[in-house]
Amino acid sequence: MTGLTEWAYPLAESLLSEPLPRRWKHSLGVAERARTIASIVGEDAELLEAAAVLHDIGYAPDLAKTGFHPLDGARYLRDVADADERVVHLVAHHSCSWMEAEARGLREELEGEFPRESAHLNDALCFCDMNTTPDGMPTNPVDRINEISGRYGSDSLIGTFIRRAEPEILASTARVLERVASTKRQPM
Repeated sequence: MTGLTEWAYPLAESLLSEPLPRRWKHSLGVAERARTIASIVGEDAELLEAAAVLHDIGYAPDLAKTGFHPLDGARYLRDVADADERVVHLVAHHSCSWMEAEARGLREELEGEFPRESAHLNDALCFCDMNTTPDGMPTNPVDRINEISGRYGSDSLIGTFIRRAEPEILASTARVLERVASTKRQPM
């Protein structure tokens, strides 16, 4: 998978930087979080970073077909960009997307087209996304969830989804933090 990040960054930039500069900043911040936890994913560190920088490409105006960005981004990566299938799967399932897919009536479509990657990688990508503000700065999942709910409105589909996903987002974050702490406790 050498070269995966060298491929992913220019692709994400070409899709996001001009039409959605704030989303591009967020994606860069999520990729930075991925680098900070690389030790817990070992040989999948480059895979995680590539998925992190690409996770929101489905918001790009040219890619938005269903209005559900994980599905739109994953389809583009699979059908047009010929991406590594593991990157595609991580993008499709990032940050509890199955719950939003269910709310949109797209869960069968999402899960039928894209199998989930391992739980530890899904946790890691969720951690990175939910610990990054829309401007790419570090935050914590509680503030991030509140920000998302406030931006979209608590009664909106996204506001309802993010509150429903909150326990799993917090559990994912806790699992990642435990793995980070565990690797720091291990002797060299």
